[in-house]
Amino acid sequence: MLKHKTKYLKHSSTFSEANAIPPGKWISQSEAARIRGVSPQAISDLVQKGRFRILKIGGKTFLDRREVQNYKTKRTGRPRK
Repeated sequence: MLKHKTKYLKHSSTFSEANAIPPGKWISQSEAARIRGVSPQAISDLVQKGRFRILKIGGKTFLDRREVQNYKTKRTGRPRK
């Protein structure tokens, strides 16, 4: 019976994206805001515009740390002549 229980526990453990996240690779929006030196709302706006790849787990949004660090702001407004 004990052997069967062990097999059941191994079988019942599901693979989720949360288990596959390397530590430090995915960061929260507030951490991204601290890294970029902007408000969390500014990061949220960029996420809504699709500027970052995101991972949603349990209603929380995580961003790829490397993308946040390497992000270059796009110039806005009319182009110069």
